[in-house]
Amino acid sequence: MRGDRLFITVMLGPALIILALFYLWPMVENLRVSFTDLTLLRLRVGGQWIGLANYEEFITSPETGRLMMNTFIWLTAISVAVRLLLGLAIALIVNTPLVRHLRLATLARIAILVPWATPPVVAIIIWRWLLEAPNGALNSVLLALGLIDTPIAFLADLRTVWPSVIAIVVWNTVPLIALSLLASLQAVPADLYEAAELDGATRSAKFWHITLPFLKPTIVVLGLTSVFWTFNNFVYVWLATGAGPGTFTNVLATEIYIRSFVDFRLGYGAAIGIVMALIMAVFGYFYFRMIGRRQIEEVL
Repeated sequence: MRGDRLFITVMLGPALIILALFYLWPMVENLRVSFTDLTLLRLRVGGQWIGLANYEEFITSPETGRLMMNTFIWLTAISVAVRLLLGLAIALIVNTPLVRHLRLATLARIAILVPWATPPVVAIIIWRWLLEAPNGALNSVLLALGLIDTPIAFLADLRTVWPSVIAIVVWNTVPLIALSLLASLQAVPADLYEAAELDGATRSAKFWHITLPFLKPTIVVLGLTSVFWTFNNFVYVWLATGAGPGTFTNVLATEIYIRSFVDFRLGYGAAIGIVMALIMAVFGYFYFRMIGRRQIEEVL
């Protein structure tokens, strides 16, 4: 027994050391810095202890409301909802008898994977080329069709900037959701549909009473996972808009960067990071609770 414990300790030791060095220590250090006024210009000297001043400043800042709305509503809630709806629609289309009959399912899966295989930086470059004004591809098409009279600065106009950012996020991340839902669709027992047809059920009735209940656990898990992917994402907003125009699309992740490396206020940036970590911990609680419940249901 003692030998087994020693073997387990030796095997897990290196991994635990790496975990402590690259995850636990930075978290503890970030927490410590959040209680100081440390700046990039005073790294060698160090910051003075100021207690909860950084947190108080963040909570009372007039910009915090917009940051929260942009992060929770625009970047996370709306983009995740669009992703799930679009992913479900794609999965349903690919799973139709017509697509399977024409043997297009494999081709459709390959086409779906292309956006997902594209690195986010490359995807943003492509979309900036499509959306730029006045010579972007989308503006050129809309002008040629006579749908607009003047070019639209999609990533600079307050009316279009958030829909444009959401389009970039959705295009790059919806494939995995679509393929996951497609796999769940193909796992639904066919005899349930056959029994429903014998009872005279309509197509919509079969969807609402058979398909959707089977997909619900997968949709919930994908939704929570998408929240993790999106909530603390920095790349999409920063590379697409630079948090602009002005600070219109500024989110928590970009605010951390701006405060820490533009304003040089490492302590304040660390405090925002801790707030984000606490919010993610709440998401994580519900996520792992849902995963555990799903595993129990599968066993039963």
